[in-house]
Amino acid sequence: MMEKFNGTSQDYFILLGFSNWPHLEIALFVIILIFYLMTLTGNTFIIILSYLDSHLHTPMYFFLSNLSFLDLCYTTSSIPQLLVNLWGPEKTISYAGCMVQLYFVLALGATECILLVVMSYDRYVAVCKPLHYTVLMHPRLCHLLAVASWACGFTNSAVHSLFTFWVPLCGNRQVDYFFCEVPALLQLSCFDIHANELTLMVTSSIFVLLPLILIFISYGAIARAVLRMQSTTGLQKVFGTCGAHLMVVSLFFIPVMCIYLQPSTENSQDRGKFIALFYTVVTPSLNPLIYTLRNKDVRGAVKRLMG
Repeated sequence: MMEKFNGTSQDYFILLGFSNWPHLEIALFVIILIFYLMTLTGNTFIIILSYLDSHLHTPMYFFLSNLSFLDLCYTTSSIPQLLVNLWGPEKTISYAGCMVQLYFVLALGATECILLVVMSYDRYVAVCKPLHYTVLMHPRLCHLLAVASWACGFTNSAVHSLFTFWVPLCGNRQVDYFFCEVPALLQLSCFDIHANELTLMVTSSIFVLLPLILIFISYGAIARAVLRMQSTTGLQKVFGTCGAHLMVVSLFFIPVMCIYLQPSTENSQDRGKFIALFYTVVTPSLNPLIYTLRNKDVRGAVKRLMG
């Protein structure tokens, strides 16, 4: 019965992606490939540098390495498939491939939301409680926070993916998106999906709005501490590390809120593709540049590594 409704005997979906703009596909392929290579290079560089240089064995760079690894996985879960679809006439993905892609995109996206909260807490402790930093941000606690971030993201995705693929699709196979994601798959159903949309809204609020509120609280406390600072050097260091993190938070959360926290319409669907393209392709490639471009610790580590 489920096979009849879902059309899984065909065993594939058609990812329409940017088919409405065929003249843009080659240009998009080149641009996305460049950003993808930048993401692979920049994030791998941060992971290797943080591992090799003992001066970077701190909580901040431990979490930054986690973020870099997460961005590598996040882009790789959708971008290679997108590049294949943009390059050739075939725009299909297998049913199993779609399930796996949906699971990892949801899991890694939710994990990044929580990890950015953890990183903001690390900055809060470093600025507001500097004398207790090494005690509060003990390596064991850092590992527990990182594991909890990954575990929450993957658990949420398991539940959400299961609910999505239980929805009868009635033989529809054309997904109006460039990767398998929940709102686009729910639109294929010919049954009532209000319960699924409500679940999506609730989980999006938990994993998007709640982390954002916690980040604002952390930076509110940091702002108060900064206003009391007398040292110019201390101010520069705070603005250097906290400013980079705030920029990364903005580049990730603003597009995500535009996608998941607004009602879906035909116009928003097309606009949403380009917004999603930004936070899945551009943001992960910019994160390494934002964190390292004006970072003296990283520049020093590079000099030491090169002798």
